[in-house]
Amino acid sequence: MVAARPAREPRIRHSRMKTFPPLSTDQFDAVLFDLDGVLTATERLHAACWKQTFDGFLRRRADAGGPLFQPFDVLHDYSLYVDGKELYDGVRSFLAARGISLPEGSPAGLPDWETVCGLGNRKNALVNDTITSQGVDVFPGTVAFVRFVRGLGMKTAVVTPSTNCRLVLESAGIAGLLDVRIDGNVAARERLAGKPAPDTFLAAAAKLGVAPARSVVVEDAISGVQAGRAGGFGLVIGVDHRGQPEVLEDNGADVVVTDLNELLGPR
Repeated sequence: MVAARPAREPRIRHSRMKTFPPLSTDQFDAVLFDLDGVLTATERLHAACWKQTFDGFLRRRADAGGPLFQPFDVLHDYSLYVDGKELYDGVRSFLAARGISLPEGSPAGLPDWETVCGLGNRKNALVNDTITSQGVDVFPGTVAFVRFVRGLGMKTAVVTPSTNCRLVLESAGIAGLLDVRIDGNVAARERLAGKPAPDTFLAAAAKLGVAPARSVVVEDAISGVQAGRAGGFGLVIGVDHRGQPEVLEDNGADVVVTDLNELLGPR
């Protein structure tokens, strides 16, 4: 059982709850995990690829007589506009923040086309190249937590806007720990709205055969905890990598931790 408050000094950053509920199959049947920044340490990789993509685009516009070059900010812009969102939604969100309108293009378009889909495809190609050449790191605390809840008899799923999900999981060696995968490819095929809409999480719960109210969502992104709250899930756990736990709590997290091993109690 997960201790409500470990005997050692607690490290849970923020909580709407007076006590953290023990995780057991009496209360929950499944845990639904985000991928980047929760299961795998790929957040910096994605941020760097977004920056390379957008900076190249913005610099070309500036060189062609457009607005002065203002680079993509990997902290501010990543968190507000692209983190946790479906690939093309992220492009649209950032461009809208800069007052830029581009043709939609086609998902089958070339990565260097200056369309919404072209920019998204460019970023995706950079991610795939980086994963193939460098591999993927996991968060050991998260892997321990996944094994823990599976040991309790709970089902598990990964819910991510990433279209690279299969490659990432296989590269990280953790594909076998997830019973269901709802990624950007599934969302496009089944026409599921991306986060902050709850549709992808609800689809994962349905494929697992569990009720949202008896499922736990684990997210590190603002849009992700918003989706968990909007879907009526039984518990939303925020993972804070930015030193801003109150932001995740204010947007829907019941509990915020810096590492999921904080929920395993003394061992």
